[in-house]
Amino acid sequence: MDVDMETSPSYFDPEDMSSRERFRRYGKRQPSSSLSPHYDNSASRFRNAALFLEDIKHEVEPLDTDNDGMPFESASKRRASVERLESSKADVSVDAVRRWESESLKICKQEVDVGIESGDTMIRLFASLLDSAHQGLIPISELILQFESSCRNVSESIRYGSNERYRIIEDKLMRQKGRFLLDEGATWSLLWFLYGKGDEELPEDLIMFPTTSHLEACQFVATDHTTQLCLRIVQWLEGLASKALDLENKVRGSHVGTYLPSSGVWHHTQRHLKQGTFNPKTVQHLDFDAPTREHAHLLPDDKKQDESLLEDVWALLRAGRLEEACNLCRSAGQPWRAATLCPFGEFSLFPSSEALKRNGKDRMLQAIELDSGIGHQWHLWKWASYCASEKIAEQDGGRYERAVYAVQCSNLKRILPVCTDWESACWAMAKSWLDVQVDIEISHVRPGESDRSKGSGESMERSPGQGDVSQTIGGPDSWPHQILNQQPRNLSSLLQKLHSSDTVHEVVAQACKEQQRQIEMNLMLGDIPHLLDLIWSWISPSEDDQNSFRPHGDPQMMRFGAHLVLVLRYLLVDQKNDAFREKIMTFGDFIIHIYAMFLFTTQHEELVGIYASQLSQHRCVDLFVHMMELRLNSSVHVRYKIFISAIEYLPFSSEDDSRGSFKQILDRVLSRSREISIEKFSKSSDVAEQHRLQSQRKAMVIQWLCFTPPSTINDAKFVAEKLVLLALMHSNLLLREFALVSMWRVPALPIGAHTVLSLLAEPLKQQTEILLSIEDHDVSENLREFQDWSEYYSCDAKYRSWLKIELANEEVSLSELSNEEKQRTVTVARETLISSLKLLTRKESPWLVSTRGHIYESMEPVFLELHATAILCLPSGECMLPDATLCTTLTSALYSSISEEEVLHRELMVNVSISTGDKSCIEVVLRCLALEGDGLGPHDLNDGGILAAVLAAGFKGELSRFQAGVTMDISRLDAWYSNNDGSLDGSATYIVHGLCRKCCIPEIFLRCMQVSVSLIKLGYPFEGHHELIELATSPKTDFLHLFSQHQLQLSSGYLFYTSSLLILLLFYLYMHDHDSDAILYLDHLFKLLVCLFNSVVNPDHLKEKYFDALKSRLTLN
Repeated sequence: MDVDMETSPSYFDPEDMSSRERFRRYGKRQPSSSLSPHYDNSASRFRNAALFLEDIKHEVEPLDTDNDGMPFESASKRRASVERLESSKADVSVDAVRRWESESLKICKQEVDVGIESGDTMIRLFASLLDSAHQGLIPISELILQFESSCRNVSESIRYGSNERYRIIEDKLMRQKGRFLLDEGATWSLLWFLYGKGDEELPEDLIMFPTTSHLEACQFVATDHTTQLCLRIVQWLEGLASKALDLENKVRGSHVGTYLPSSGVWHHTQRHLKQGTFNPKTVQHLDFDAPTREHAHLLPDDKKQDESLLEDVWALLRAGRLEEACNLCRSAGQPWRAATLCPFGEFSLFPSSEALKRNGKDRMLQAIELDSGIGHQWHLWKWASYCASEKIAEQDGGRYERAVYAVQCSNLKRILPVCTDWESACWAMAKSWLDVQVDIEISHVRPGESDRSKGSGESMERSPGQGDVSQTIGGPDSWPHQILNQQPRNLSSLLQKLHSSDTVHEVVAQACKEQQRQIEMNLMLGDIPHLLDLIWSWISPSEDDQNSFRPHGDPQMMRFGAHLVLVLRYLLVDQKNDAFREKIMTFGDFIIHIYAMFLFTTQHEELVGIYASQLSQHRCVDLFVHMMELRLNSSVHVRYKIFISAIEYLPFSSEDDSRGSFKQILDRVLSRSREISIEKFSKSSDVAEQHRLQSQRKAMVIQWLCFTPPSTINDAKFVAEKLVLLALMHSNLLLREFALVSMWRVPALPIGAHTVLSLLAEPLKQQTEILLSIEDHDVSENLREFQDWSEYYSCDAKYRSWLKIELANEEVSLSELSNEEKQRTVTVARETLISSLKLLTRKESPWLVSTRGHIYESMEPVFLELHATAILCLPSGECMLPDATLCTTLTSALYSSISEEEVLHRELMVNVSISTGDKSCIEVVLRCLALEGDGLGPHDLNDGGILAAVLAAGFKGELSRFQAGVTMDISRLDAWYSNNDGSLDGSATYIVHGLCRKCCIPEIFLRCMQVSVSLIKLGYPFEGHHELIELATSPKTDFLHLFSQHQLQLSSGYLFYTSSLLILLLFYLYMHDHDSDAILYLDHLFKLLVCLFNSVVNPDHLKEKYFDALKSRLTLN
């Protein structure tokens, strides 16, 4: 949506210095005063040159001034640099905001740093204030005032708080930024007057009998919604003008109305008359009626000074400072003019509760109206003001003089010509409309005036287009129809008049297109839904942009819009309209969400939680999940900021569906982290490698669970325990998957697994005792499983360390290895074998076996399901890209891995399909009926049952009806109990545990054999070699049923080779050294080999082959 923003109003900008300066403001100034009170002496010697250049700059590059000298630049140009030019550094605390008026804020002259630092200041300041309101430290009405004060103070510091002299363009941008914040402050002020101020009842002790016109006016305004709205708009606009005058006084050391005594008594005309010079066009007398009575004029100098005086009077009236305007007239020697402004002396006629309290129980007006009737004198004064404004206009008098009197009688035709900014024009219309409504109401109270007041009311309802009534109702108690015809019919009509260049100044009509003006007008109308649509149209991403997470539009408007939505939600919480509530919640969420994204993209992650906590549940969760995924590889400091932002502002868990919780965020992040990301690869070998490398990204999410929550949150200890338990559970899940991915015998460590172990090392040191003290079987089981995996990956790391050395040694012959290299190899190999044997020989707590038998009881039929995501790998390590034919073939092969009877008995179902997430992956789903010992009751074999057996065959590449050597590299694995209808009902972890035992334990044996062969070659046989044979053959350990047929044959081959070498060595020792222990060990080794071969080598000819070979070696030696 394109918004044309032309000119911004001045608020009586103190930089607006016109030619009338020499006729007014004779207030005493300090000799060293300068443009800003914050200038120090060090800059004084440059002041004249700087001001000279400033004058040149204004001549060459005016700041979008209009013909009347409006110094505000076009609002459409503000957005060009709004991100780079912000306010100076400031404290974010509420107390600091209140101290700003007495402190000077300095801005460093750095084009980039100024924008960043000042932007951070406003962002952090508003976030701090909003956070205080969320915590109940400040009420919402006070929050609105703090927002306004913050904008004003930062704007002032930008415009007047720096001692530096900027370059022309830079200075222009800085001023634009300051005025932008000033406009925003004005909108916050309006919001406070409309919604935050509250309703004030008239004090009962000020109610007088008989009543007065002013009391009636105040009571009417207090009870009538339209006039109350008008009153608040007038008070708002007068407050803005009053603050602008205060700022001018603070910055320049001078103030509107600082005149020398009797400076307005026409000295030049007086001297002219004393000289006896006669001029028919010049007045001959000095009384205030002389110009009207004699149809003559003052001398030009006196006339200019009078106009300057009345301009200041107008400025004070515009700021609601009637008393100051009267004092100004008296100090200038024109007390008669003060009397025309205040017909009842110091008694205020403004229809507000504040004015009523200020007047107190003054009986003067009551006494006057007891004599003449209620409102009679009031109407006489209004009539006189009307006649004066018209007469001055007829005689071509000063425009400010006619406006001063026109504003007393709502004569808009004479007021609007001097209103050259939006605020002044809006104030003039609102005040005139308010006064006319009050005047008509007062006429209802007067006896005999009801009919005429009814006619006046009808005239107001009549559209100006229906004909202008040029005649007035006779008598001073009536009201001129010319005034009534000028008034708007309603607030919408008033705002429409501001858009019409035929009615108002062209600058005013253009200003209506500015963003802040549109916001203010919608607030006046109470059209919040349309206001939200406007803000969203200004900041929403374009439809063409693919990156919807990157925010668009003006950052200042994003910040303002988000805080406006939140404030409105608090203020309008009791709104009954369902459509309204849906609008402010839906579009409000859009606006808050896009500002939260802006904070995230500008590295303010720690502030996001303040705003995300106000979003609906799904948007809050989605936002944090997206942030955590994008910052997964960032520094720990950045990730901790996101963690703190979520844990401090969101409940850990919540039953309220309307709010997001930290637990929901973690569950989503952990679940999504296990999904395979879609990437493009040039070769099939890249696919397999990248799938292994993705394990690190999966592991990094554990970091979110390992941070320590701050002690300031509720139930910090409980939350810390829950986080560590979640970390344990998810780590175990990942470590199972990583173990199946890291079976390849390569020197590189499984980076994902070791990342998990390193992340949990420190949290477990702090929380292990606490976890063990919790009487929960799941906690102890998860802790024990994690320790099992830690031991497994320690063995794995030692093996890979040995393998790295072994591969390096293969490049040279055995004879060329030095003793140091041999000794190093032997040391690492022995460490590998000792750690592996330690893991395999655990008796009290076998590896990955639950201490409590798994028991699941059910009267209904229960099914087991195993879901796996995998890639198919060739023996070379390259990936096979799946297709429909391959999936069908694999399905048939998986069925054939067990007997047909077993398939029918267990109702086995196999489904293999290409993954929808990654076309290089397959999705395998196995389902079967649970039986006693496999799914129901205890499971003593600890091998995962039939589903683990089927998947293990595919994992080990031993499917009889599939391509030989092709293995399933599993990257995601889940096991579940399910019902007849297919709905999942709890996890069946024992299946995954059994599958891991089927795959990992045989691999440990095979690796030990590989290392043993290497040691024997080096001449350093491992003493515990016979223990490996005992472990493999012992019915107590029952490891043999975990081996596949191929693995058994491979193991027996390793054992035969190493054993034969050992037998030869022992026989040599016996023959040469007559070692009796050697012959006993030799005998024991023979028996073990016979037992092993009887167990694993069934064909008799294979036994004979092995023993014949062994016998031939012994005979040869």
